[in-house]
Amino acid sequence: MKIDCTGKKYDILNREIAALEGDITLDNCCGQRFIAAGASNKTLTINGIPGNALGAYLDGAEIIVRGNVQDATGDTMNDGKIIINGSCGDAVGYAMRGGKIFVRGDVGYRAGIHMKSYKEKVPVLVIGGKCGSFLGEYQAGGVIIALGLGYDDKDVLDSFCATGMHGGKIFIRTNELNAKITPQICVTTASDDDIAQIAPFIKEFCKCFGIPEADVYNKNFQVLSPNSSNPYKQLYVQN
Repeated sequence: MKIDCTGKKYDILNREIAALEGDITLDNCCGQRFIAAGASNKTLTINGIPGNALGAYLDGAEIIVRGNVQDATGDTMNDGKIIINGSCGDAVGYAMRGGKIFVRGDVGYRAGIHMKSYKEKVPVLVIGGKCGSFLGEYQAGGVIIALGLGYDDKDVLDSFCATGMHGGKIFIRTNELNAKITPQICVTTASDDDIAQIAPFIKEFCKCFGIPEADVYNKNFQVLSPNSSNPYKQLYVQN
């Protein structure tokens, strides 16, 4: 099923999408918000640039974007997959609690902020390019992988990465981590077990975008994780 988005208001477009199942293609998408919010039983291919909150509360659907996306993609996403063949605005994966997001290009500020996991739900965000400031801010669970493909090590991360992080892991593909990381965060070179944890996600990322896996594994990975169950408690309580 194809829908021409030209000149179509976001609320009308979203009612049309909600009424359909199976494979749906959106042509000429240009800034319409909330596309596929809460969707579970469909696959959307989007030609163009969707607006804010693409796939918000996504619950099992798959979204493929043949372009860039704006802010808050995958906001509070519960399950499913979002594949972005371009770059993202700010706050991709905000409060994400399940599913996977693969971004071929760069992401803006606060990617993966407030990500969390629960039991079998482990959200995954894989970023092919570089990341804006506050990557993984207040992260409580899940996995973020920043590959920095096409960039020097010093350019992969911006400021304040992992600020307030108290769960999950961030993997940075770099031989030397040049960003300043708060002392509450442990930084280690990825072990064999760490690489085994992320290998399926890297394989899937490479398949999505036609990238040889060897181009990813030609550098080491650094792993960021919180150094206690509540590393920031000294800021708020007195012992």
